[in-house]
Amino acid sequence: MPEKDPTSYQLLTYAWVMALASWGGLVNYIRKVKAGKAEKFSLMELVGEIVISAFTGVLTFWLCELANFPDLLTAAFVGVSGHMGSRAIALMEDSFKKKMGVR
Repeated sequence: MPEKDPTSYQLLTYAWVMALASWGGLVNYIRKVKAGKAEKFSLMELVGEIVISAFTGVLTFWLCELANFPDLLTAAFVGVSGHMGSRAIALMEDSFKKKMGVR
């Protein structure tokens, strides 16, 4: 089995990962607007949500690939982490700190 490397995946794979994660971010933004936690429409907030979600989705994809998760499970995790956005990054950070013994 070849060594896994972030540069070895096709651009189409990354496009799907970012699209799925961004979709999760869009859903989260719509949920925030409906709950009154975000302005009716803020382009900056929407773009920010999508960029954070795409970044989170790529990180989640890499972690799932490292763990050899099945593709459908990886896709589900990517979508959920995209929806979680910065909350998912905070959880990853906490997990990393625990693993490294950092308080």
